[in-house]
Amino acid sequence: MFEFTWLWAGLLLPLPYLIYRFAKPVHQQAAVTLPQLPEGIGQQQKRSQFGLITMSLIWIALIAALARPVWYGDPIEINPDHRDMLLAVDLSGSMSIEDMVTPSGNNIDRLTAVKNVLTDFIKERKGDRLGLVLFANHAYLQTPLTFDRKTVEQQLDRTVLGLIGQATAIGEGLGVATKTFIDSEAPQRVIVLLSDGANTAGVIEPLEAARLAAESKVTIYTVGVGAEEMIQQGLFSNRVVNPSQDLDEAMLTRIADMTGGQYFRARNPQELSNIYQLIDQMEPINTAQQTWRPRDELFRYPLAFAFILSCLLVIFRRARG
Repeated sequence: MFEFTWLWAGLLLPLPYLIYRFAKPVHQQAAVTLPQLPEGIGQQQKRSQFGLITMSLIWIALIAALARPVWYGDPIEINPDHRDMLLAVDLSGSMSIEDMVTPSGNNIDRLTAVKNVLTDFIKERKGDRLGLVLFANHAYLQTPLTFDRKTVEQQLDRTVLGLIGQATAIGEGLGVATKTFIDSEAPQRVIVLLSDGANTAGVIEPLEAARLAAESKVTIYTVGVGAEEMIQQGLFSNRVVNPSQDLDEAMLTRIADMTGGQYFRARNPQELSNIYQLIDQMEPINTAQQTWRPRDELFRYPLAFAFILSCLLVIFRRARG
């Protein structure tokens, strides 16, 4: 949004005309008296209209600069007592299994279901700083803690399977997330870890990472993803299999218990959505917010315009001799 901070400066616009119109002219006695004017004086006066227009534009530009034009950006909400929350998402190969059945009866893969639910969850976390950690063979910080929920949402949407391998480094994911909180001064620090398997990679064991998180006063909520039954087509007949047989629920439960959190089981997108609603209730959003709008002072532009016109006016008058 654009506006003038000192709009009253516009009252000065007619000041030069008022001085010219009502002030008494100063009469100076001519040093030389001529019986008649030299030829060409009238033409020079006509050409001086350029100077008059230029001086008028300079005055308008100076008044515009004095009025302090300002451009205000979109408002940014800041929570003075914010919560820091990191979302740790499993990108192992098993997240491609299409065993998540939507309410309409369609089968989607686990990562797509996670993206759909987490996107809505991120949108609702107003006032919190959010971050995103991804893990498979290794873990890395995809999005540092930020109030910009839109950026976290976009980074999550761009995640694809296979970027960092096919294994599951749960301990390393927790370690990277806990390390991100080192410089955090938030009174509440939360990790929401989502996985569909057991720890099969990484340089740190999950329970050791959970112990470090507990010492750092970080609460971990763990979510196990994957259906318990899935029809698999065989050569001669179909059979029912458990696609989540590798899910280490005991370990995920222990991690949550060690840090004062809770373990949840999500067998379909609806259960996953309900889980994040429960986490919302356990970690309520702080409603005490402050609003800040970025401001860009624009006075330098009309001021520069006035300076350029002044230089042109000086050049013009010297050219006239």
